[in-house]
Amino acid sequence: MAKQGSLSIASTAEDRVEAKITPIVIFSCVLAATGGLMFGYEVAISGGVTAMPDFLKKFYPDVYASTQKLNVNSNYCKYNNQGLQLFTSLLYLAALVATFFASYTTKRLGRKKTMLIAGVFFIVGTVLNAAFNLLSVVILGRVLLGCGVGFGNQVVPLFLSEIAPTRIRGGLNILFQLNATIGILLATLVNYGAAKIKGGWGWRLSLGLAGVPALMLTLGSLIVVDTPNSLIQRGKLDEGRSVLKKIRGTENIETEFAEIVEASRAAEEIKNPFRNLLERKNRPPLVIAIAMQIFQQFTGINAIFFYAPILFASMGFGSNASLYAAVITGAVNVLATIVSVFLVDKVGRRMLLLEAGIQMFLSQIVVAIVLALKVKDHSNNLSFGLAILVVVMVCIFVSAFAWSWGPIGWLIPSETFPLEARSAGQSVTVCVNMLFCFVIGQVFLLMLCSLKYAIFLFFAAWVLIMSLFVLLLIPETKNVPIEEMTERVWKKHWFWKRFMDDH
Repeated sequence: MAKQGSLSIASTAEDRVEAKITPIVIFSCVLAATGGLMFGYEVAISGGVTAMPDFLKKFYPDVYASTQKLNVNSNYCKYNNQGLQLFTSLLYLAALVATFFASYTTKRLGRKKTMLIAGVFFIVGTVLNAAFNLLSVVILGRVLLGCGVGFGNQVVPLFLSEIAPTRIRGGLNILFQLNATIGILLATLVNYGAAKIKGGWGWRLSLGLAGVPALMLTLGSLIVVDTPNSLIQRGKLDEGRSVLKKIRGTENIETEFAEIVEASRAAEEIKNPFRNLLERKNRPPLVIAIAMQIFQQFTGINAIFFYAPILFASMGFGSNASLYAAVITGAVNVLATIVSVFLVDKVGRRMLLLEAGIQMFLSQIVVAIVLALKVKDHSNNLSFGLAILVVVMVCIFVSAFAWSWGPIGWLIPSETFPLEARSAGQSVTVCVNMLFCFVIGQVFLLMLCSLKYAIFLFFAAWVLIMSLFVLLLIPETKNVPIEEMTERVWKKHWFWKRFMDDH
């Protein structure tokens, strides 16, 4: 095996060029990316459900009573309830814990079986959410959905990065985020329809339709091939070679095969993958992965999508108008992510992140100024024109996020860790992401109540900080083979190369 691994030193461009974009790769990536559809649907559905009077009357009567009192509560504070926020953010707390178990299954059972486990969690969680009347059972369903998110977000980005040819790896990886944005849009449309249903069961429809993407992911996981990296790492060399030939559409795969074998041999020497993550040579991808997840949440995007209907209602839009506005921003999210699919492997990761930083910063400043001048605690003077301006600015913000921090926040961590640290590194990535999803989900309404319009200034300041981080510390990874990151990226970066001295 070591002898085969030594071939990786003699990597040639011909092998790379010959790799075709095969139907099996596209098919596998599309099926696997339905994990993103489930994630996006769950992110957005809870915000609409927790604004439905029938749901509030059944499970949170005190919040329902609060929303019915005219001029008693501030426009910024009427939905501020920690129990209600816990319903939304419990998903992320469960995902945070589940991702460490997912790290083990991803490595030992493979990418394919881990996707199946995620799908089963999603199905059971959906049934408990939609079919029962007890708050405790609904919350248990929410926890199981969180486990599905933990497993799905752990394995799908890895699967996509490993199975994709180098030259379109970014675009195929972004299918996960594209599906997440479609899930968000679908959830918003479902909530809009469900809110109009008479009889008090609209919230059940909203929560129950999560079973559709859950079933798609489960069936998809039974059909897709496992990645060559995963098969070889588990000692299935012949099967790994066969799958590599199939997905690359060529017999000439020896260079890539040798690289994976060498990476697998190095991975087998690692007894404790999480301790290995702390080694000096793994610090660059680890620091960047952690920072990107924190920054992704502190753009303020999840705050907008968790509570888009509530946010627009607080700005003075009517209930229907607020959902229209949320649908518009959801559609912009999908379209802008499609832009990213086509641009990320052409203009690169850094350019998209830096351009988006400027766009997000300016749009948040404008929204903050409008709200400061026109939306007060117990009154709002938001004219039709200014209301449209707020929606346009939010759309500009969402589009910038959707072609930058949204997809690239998942892409870079999934492609920069060496194989021996990849599963553990992705676990830390998901864990940090879910932790800050939980924090933002739990405190956003409290922050909106306390900071009011200044909440947008808070997030704008973070956008400025993260843009400086990109400028100085995030290297370009487009068109770099996944097993060659150390040689071609980290050893050549002005700052990170010092951590490679002993590698």
